[in-house]
Amino acid sequence: MDSIPAEISRDIYGMPAFVSLTVADLDRTVDWYVNGLDFISLFTVPGPGGEPALVHLRRWRYQDILVRPGKADAGEGWTIGAMATLEQLDALAERARAHGGGTVDGPADTPWNTRDLRVTDPDGYTVVYTARRADGDRDARFNAMMEEEARRQLGG
Repeated sequence: MDSIPAEISRDIYGMPAFVSLTVADLDRTVDWYVNGLDFISLFTVPGPGGEPALVHLRRWRYQDILVRPGKADAGEGWTIGAMATLEQLDALAERARAHGGGTVDGPADTPWNTRDLRVTDPDGYTVVYTARRADGDRDARFNAMMEEEARRQLGG
């Protein structure tokens, strides 16, 4: 979780998991993720009339979002988790705030030794960028508790 991935890959690969969002305004949502949250638009699939039927967005490998236009209830309650590095969180927060159109909360430290940036897109879907806190900033008690639980589960 500490390494910085290479440039965003435009490779087409089998995705072990991905998120699909149905959104009221496709252009607005794609703009939010691309210009506000550092995703790329990998490709667009046209519908029968030529209008976009699906846009494939990507940030890092296996951080893929498929966006489709349509009527859907607001995305409240949905959270998408995405890995980031500590060095990226402040810049992502600043970029999303400058872009506007959604909400930005953080980055802030969590009790489980991560630093999280929570952003909500114009359709109400939430993306949480999570980075592992630096060694000197981690809670030793939490680490000890997790190590003890791992030993317990392994029967040791």
